[in-house]
Amino acid sequence: MAVIDTPLQNESRDRYLTYALSVVSGRALPDVRDGLKPVQRRILFAMLNNLNLIPSHSHRKSAAVVGEVLARFHPHGDIACYEAMVRMAQDFSLRYPLVDGQGNFGSLDGDNAAAYRYTEARLRELALDVIGEIDQETVPFRENFDSTAVEPVVFPSRVPNMLINGVTGIAVGMATSIPPHNLRDTTKALIELLEDPEVSENKLATTIKGPDFPTGCMILNSRKDLNEIYRTGRGGIRMRGHWKVEEGQRGKVYVIVTSIPYAINKSDLVEKIANLIIERKVPQLTDVRDESTSDVRVVLELATGADAELAMAYLFKNTPLESNFPVNLTALVPGERGGLLPQLLSLKACLQHFLVFRGEVTQKKLEYERKKLLERIHILEGLVIIYDALDEALKIVRRSEGRTDAADKLRARFELSEIQAFAVVDMRIYQLSRTNIEEIRKELDEKGKRVAEIEAILKSKIKLKTLVRDDIEAMAEKHGDKRRCELVKDNVDIEFNEEAYVVHEDVYAIVTKDGWIKRIRQNNELASTRLREGDVIIRAHPLSTLDLVAFFTNQGNLYSLKVADFPASGGYGDPIQKILKFKDGEEIVESFAIKMSESKQQGLEIAQQYTHLLKDGDVVVLVSRRGVGFAFKVSELGGIKRSGKRAMKLREGDALAAVSVIEKRLAMFTTQGSGLIIETKEVPRNDHAVVGVALMGVRDDDKLVGAVCFSGAGKFKLKLTGDRQKEVSSGDMVSGHRALKGEKVVSRDEVVAVSVA
Repeated sequence: MAVIDTPLQNESRDRYLTYALSVVSGRALPDVRDGLKPVQRRILFAMLNNLNLIPSHSHRKSAAVVGEVLARFHPHGDIACYEAMVRMAQDFSLRYPLVDGQGNFGSLDGDNAAAYRYTEARLRELALDVIGEIDQETVPFRENFDSTAVEPVVFPSRVPNMLINGVTGIAVGMATSIPPHNLRDTTKALIELLEDPEVSENKLATTIKGPDFPTGCMILNSRKDLNEIYRTGRGGIRMRGHWKVEEGQRGKVYVIVTSIPYAINKSDLVEKIANLIIERKVPQLTDVRDESTSDVRVVLELATGADAELAMAYLFKNTPLESNFPVNLTALVPGERGGLLPQLLSLKACLQHFLVFRGEVTQKKLEYERKKLLERIHILEGLVIIYDALDEALKIVRRSEGRTDAADKLRARFELSEIQAFAVVDMRIYQLSRTNIEEIRKELDEKGKRVAEIEAILKSKIKLKTLVRDDIEAMAEKHGDKRRCELVKDNVDIEFNEEAYVVHEDVYAIVTKDGWIKRIRQNNELASTRLREGDVIIRAHPLSTLDLVAFFTNQGNLYSLKVADFPASGGYGDPIQKILKFKDGEEIVESFAIKMSESKQQGLEIAQQYTHLLKDGDVVVLVSRRGVGFAFKVSELGGIKRSGKRAMKLREGDALAAVSVIEKRLAMFTTQGSGLIIETKEVPRNDHAVVGVALMGVRDDDKLVGAVCFSGAGKFKLKLTGDRQKEVSSGDMVSGHRALKGEKVVSRDEVVAVSVA
């Protein structure tokens, strides 16, 4: 065995490129001419050529189809092959299915098809037209993977299958996503382009109108958007389900969803809507149920007096009931030197490639017919020659020693070709009667005229074009149907006001020491609310469900969360990390209530007396464990993302320890009991995150545990180890400049937390 010395980098590159080329050309992308991937083409060819599963014959087990395809043409996984066949049988996946399936072939709810030993299949009429005139030498064949059979390189499809059925696929470094279209619209565009090769992209896009998805839905793109998508081959189709309002018994009003966007799982959609109703995110809806049969019918029950349009606006924004279909018209295109090349195409280019291909197929079909006619004419001419000396020919045959000898003697006597001689020898006696000779002469005349007609067509581009057009029109007449998708010309989106989807309640927004949050109504007792063992409430903000809560964390970040997004729970609630994107080790240091609207009178009165209120433009003092800090001006509290924003920059090993709304003076305390009061005019102010300056000198073995702003005489409650408490007055503390270490206010115990007394 020879050993080749080669760099690993070169071998890895070459082998990966080989793999990538195989995926691109042999698995993931469709051929622009017949719109099929290799596995689909092999399935259809095996069903016709090997199993003869034409529409007029009985169904066969899908296992037989899968086995034949894997054994002869496609040496890959049986499940992948079966799934490809199943998709071609699903009327909600393909606009014009190619396989007639019998049994469970899946559903719009995402149910999988039954195993291939239980289902049966055969070809549909459309599949025969996709396979086309394959037996008339119209397309090349190649050997299969083990050279035991041949398979077509492409089907001579009579329909623009790539556009009418669409295709999706992911290759290496590229992908394709072609939406399905209506056959009649597509054939009109083909004929327009055939008659006028210079027709504009916009004219073709207007003729084809837009995608026509099998599930039926509204398409919201403007005409300008669609024209641009078809011109560039890229873009997004905005889909939305149809809906209507129905009145039921006892004054009930229902919204009925009658179609859903393409490639959306209906059961997942219904589950998503149900969860939104349970979480009270859509107060306009009280219930949802799926009453679908062969047609989609999802029933949404409206609350009394609710606006259906508001409810649907929320569902369109927060569920797949409105979705985008990405368009990427990438397909394999015949190259100038042979082979197939991936290429991003415009709509016009897709149509042009199909028309060129159909022109080539039509020409080859006529040439094949002419060849067969000439072969038949040649035989008929030999039969006519023999007829004039029939008795002599019979004597020669009777005196011969066999078939070959008789043919040789006839050739020598009548100057026949080998083909003619054998044709005469193989004839039955009754076929030499006068009546059949007349029929032969008549047939010879007819076939001669047909040959002349074919040659005239082959010499005329106009006549060839007419044949292509007639064939396209025949396909539209045979398989065409009405559009299922509605193009919404003047779509007006309902203005989305989030307050319309919040149930207005006055609640306590509860934040615990361990970082759990929830909301309860203000008529509930705070003391009786459930908490996890060892956990305590650090803030219970009296707010409305329309308000916000701001959180400062030990890592110097600022977050905000709508009170409506606090879990309404009689239990423990949820950890805040489940809702906001906290980093590892991030904990809440302080939280503040933010009033966004006027609530009911009771809640408003409570809130006005509440000390932990914050609003845009307010200034808070941030102090770290090492005594470093500054005054931070808060802004845009309602626009903070769930990942938060930086409020304070921290040096390595430091953490934010305290946050307080700015007043005239600032009192600071450390764990070892030191305290210091400074004037807040000494604290520098910033409206963006900085490190700050030293506000209190903290010893290396100590750390700052609390900082509280106050005016006048202040009283502070210090929580000590062992659940003890001590109250300290500002008059008992040392006042001085920033960066001083302060003096002891607690002699022995460590300070755990600080609050206003």
